[in-house]
Amino acid sequence: MIAQALLPVLDRPDARPKLPLDTELSRFGGDGTILKLMFQPKGPGHQSFYYVGSSPKATQDQIGVELDSLAEHGILQQLEQTCTWDENVAIRYKEADGKEDILTSVIPIRSRWGCWVLVSSHVASEFMNMSIGRPYWQSREVRITAALYLVVAILGILIAMSVWRSVREFRDVAKEVRRGRVGESAFVDRNVVPELDSVAADFDGLVGDLHRAARDIRQAAEENAHSLKTPLATIQSSLDPIRRVVPEDNDRAKRAMELIEASLARLRLLISASQRMDHNIADLILSPRDQIDLTQVVTDTLNGWRDTLVEHDVRLHWHLDSNALIQGARSNVEVIIENILDNAVSFSPAGSIITVRLIKTRKSVDLMIEDSGPGIDPEKLEQVFERHFSLRPSEHEDGAAFAKAEKPEHAGLGMWIVRRNVELLGGKVSAMNRPGGGLTVKVSLPLYGSGPSNSRTA
Repeated sequence: MIAQALLPVLDRPDARPKLPLDTELSRFGGDGTILKLMFQPKGPGHQSFYYVGSSPKATQDQIGVELDSLAEHGILQQLEQTCTWDENVAIRYKEADGKEDILTSVIPIRSRWGCWVLVSSHVASEFMNMSIGRPYWQSREVRITAALYLVVAILGILIAMSVWRSVREFRDVAKEVRRGRVGESAFVDRNVVPELDSVAADFDGLVGDLHRAARDIRQAAEENAHSLKTPLATIQSSLDPIRRVVPEDNDRAKRAMELIEASLARLRLLISASQRMDHNIADLILSPRDQIDLTQVVTDTLNGWRDTLVEHDVRLHWHLDSNALIQGARSNVEVIIENILDNAVSFSPAGSIITVRLIKTRKSVDLMIEDSGPGIDPEKLEQVFERHFSLRPSEHEDGAAFAKAEKPEHAGLGMWIVRRNVELLGGKVSAMNRPGGGLTVKVSLPLYGSGPSNSRTA
C-alpha cells in the first residue's frame, strides 16, 4: 500500500523526484514501521543502488550503520533480483540482542526514471498491534480461547466425575441390596447428583417392592399350607370310621380306601413341597449374598448325609478344590447340593458309589455329582430340570406300593429347584449319562477365589 502511494511521486513525467525523499516517506512511517528507499537509475552503466531516503530520518552516521545491517542480513543482495524480476521479497531476522523479530519486506517500484526499492521493517510484536511474528500460542486471542476451553473442560470433568461417583454409589448400593445389608431409601441417601434423585427414588421403590413381595410370598405360603392341611386332616380323620365299617371281603372298597389315602399323602407332599418352594423363592429375594466358601458348604452337606448314605448302603467319594469362593446365600446353595444328592441316592443301587467333585477353573467353580444308577434316556435329559418331571414309579403304575407308603418322598420338583437356584446365582446346570452307567449332574458357578485342592474318600 505504501509503495502504491509513493508511485505517483516517484514516477512523475516532468522531472525526477528531488532528493532526499525523507519528507515523502515520513507521511507513511510511524507505528513502529521503518522505511528506507533505494534507487537504481535507468540506463546502461547504472547497476548500483543509492540510499535516497528514510523514515525516521537518519543521519550520515546512522546511514552507514543501517546499510551494514541491511548487508549483514542479505537485504542489499536482494535489491538487484527484486528489480530484475519485479517480485517482492520478505525477510525475517532478529535484532542484535536476539529478543525481537524484525520483519522486512523488499518491494520494487518501477518508474520511468529507474527502479525504486522500498525496504519496510518493523518489530513483529508491535506492527499494527498484531501478533505477527510470534508463535500462535503467544497471541492474546489464542490464550483467551484456550482459557475458555480449559474452563469448559474442567466443568465437563467435574460433571463427569460427579455422575461417575453417583453411578459408583448406585453400584455399591445395588451390591449391598443383593447382600441384604441395606434398608429403605438407600439409593436416595447415597445419591450426590440432584438430577438423579428421581432415579434413586425409583430404585428404592423397586427394592421396597421386592421386600414386600418376599414377605407376601412367605405369608401366602403359610396361609395356603394351613388352609389346605386343615381339610386334608378332616378327610384323613373321617376315613377311620369308614375303614372300620368296610367288610373285609369287599376288595373294591378296600382298594378305594387305599387310593384315597395315597392321594391324601400325595396332596400333603405337594403342599409341603409348594410351601418349601415359596420359602425358597423368598430366600432368593431377601437372603444376603456374600462370598461363601463352596468347599466348606459341600463338605458340611456331605457330612450331614452320612446316615442317609449308610441307610441306603451307598458309599461316597469326593475330591474338592479348597477355597472355592462364590457369591450367594448359603441356604440356597445347600438346597442345590441336597436336591442333587437326593436324586443321586434315590437311583443308586445298594453297594454303589456316588462321586462328588469340586473343580476350579479360571472363571468358574464346577460341582459334579455322579451316581451309579440306570441313567436317563438321552431324549429326556433336558426334561430332568422341568417342573414335576420324574422317572420314579407313579401311584398309577404302582398304586398299592404308593398307598402303603406313609409319606411319599418325591414330587418332581427337586431338579427344577436346582436349575432355578443355579441360574439365579449366575450359573448353569446340566445332566449327562456316564459312559459306564449312571448320571452326572454338573453345576457351574462364577468363581471368586483360588487355592490348593484336597481329596477325601468316605
